[in-house]
Amino acid sequence: MPLKIAVCVKRTPASTSVAIDASGKVQTKGLPHGINPFDEYAVEEAIRLKEKLGGTVTVVSAGEAEAEEVVRAAIALGCDDGVVLCDPAFAGSDGSVTASILAAALRKAGAQLVLFGKETNDGASGQMPAFTGAWLDWPSVVNVRKVAAASDAELTLERPMEDGVDTLTVKLPAVLSVTKEINEPRLPSLKGKMAAKKAPVAKWSAADLGLAADKLGAAGSPTEVLAMEPVPSRPGGVVIAGATPEEKAKALVEKLKEAKFL
Repeated sequence: MPLKIAVCVKRTPASTSVAIDASGKVQTKGLPHGINPFDEYAVEEAIRLKEKLGGTVTVVSAGEAEAEEVVRAAIALGCDDGVVLCDPAFAGSDGSVTASILAAALRKAGAQLVLFGKETNDGASGQMPAFTGAWLDWPSVVNVRKVAAASDAELTLERPMEDGVDTLTVKLPAVLSVTKEINEPRLPSLKGKMAAKKAPVAKWSAADLGLAADKLGAAGSPTEVLAMEPVPSRPGGVVIAGATPEEKAKALVEKLKEAKFL
């Protein structure tokens, strides 16, 4: 039976210059958007596994209908088809509820292996792969830097740890998140771009997934982001004055003593 691989991608701002309004909400309206940069590595690894093991790769994205553009961008690279999960009932869902939506879609798609990027460039929580694995009741492995061996039944993986590298085997079905060290993403070919325009991209709602609307969105979410604030600007440095290198060195030593570093 051909292996069914799914890769989850998110449409995120292509710029890090987002604004935070007076209510503490991030405003991205008017900014250019694209596929989350970390997801590009997951897409590449999914395609490489398909090339090695056979099967198909389905791209899944939860968001507004505009997410179709990043789904088709992934198809242009070599994925086969895609699904956009869009429904007003999904708006305001926290990480856990969003993962439950993804899990329902992945079951419906018949996925046996699911890949994520390690995090997104907007929220940067890195929670979604483990959340989704929990909702599916599948094993999940995060921050994978290498797929050392692969079959349609199990994978041998490497992930970095503080004191070295973990090597572990996981049986399918499973959920993985991958780091930037795992590969070098390819560029789309003209043939791929043409194929992406014609590839099937389904749009599934809460009803299509068999999900109750009152369990979704802000009302169904156990957590809420109350406010966000920008990272404080980095303070200016200290200029060490002196006519000669020796004078500058002496002045630096005095500064370090004042700061109690010496």
